[in-house]
Amino acid sequence: MRFQDPSTAAPREPTLAEQRARQQAAVAERERAAQAEQARLAAEQKSDSRRKLLIGSGVGLGLVGLVAGWYLVKPDDVTAVCTDAEGTVVANDDYCDEDYVNSHGGYVSGGFMFLPMPGGGMQQYRYNYGGSGTPGTQVQGGSYNKPSGANISTKSGKSIQRGGFGVSGGSFGKSGA
Repeated sequence: MRFQDPSTAAPREPTLAEQRARQQAAVAERERAAQAEQARLAAEQKSDSRRKLLIGSGVGLGLVGLVAGWYLVKPDDVTAVCTDAEGTVVANDDYCDEDYVNSHGGYVSGGFMFLPMPGGGMQQYRYNYGGSGTPGTQVQGGSYNKPSGANISTKSGKSIQRGGFGVSGGSFGKSGA
């Protein structure tokens, strides 16, 4: 037959070979879809672990930078020793305290504290920064120049200057220069 009328022609049943081929094609398509899904999940997991690793590395690097930065700007701790005009360490740190000197009739000038002596005249005191010594001995080492940006305290624990960000030598403290 050369011509079939589509309105009257009925489709023929597929052959057994055609049915098997269609079933095998459907199974192969399902396997390809399952493999594609498995590959997508593996790629997604790899991407997530890579992203987490990069985030963790960034956080770790940031913390290391923060700690390193703190150590770069961390103020030094300096001990101030009260000395007289000859550089002898005195027992009473109050002789170098501006409030104490003013309340006892003395005055402060250029970092030097002048206290009245019992027989008349004035005795001069000032801080030595970073030096050491016991009362009655000459101070060893240190400087009479106030270090800027440092935490300065006396041997008795009194804070003279608190260091830190933006602190310069003349910004805080009561005595010394």
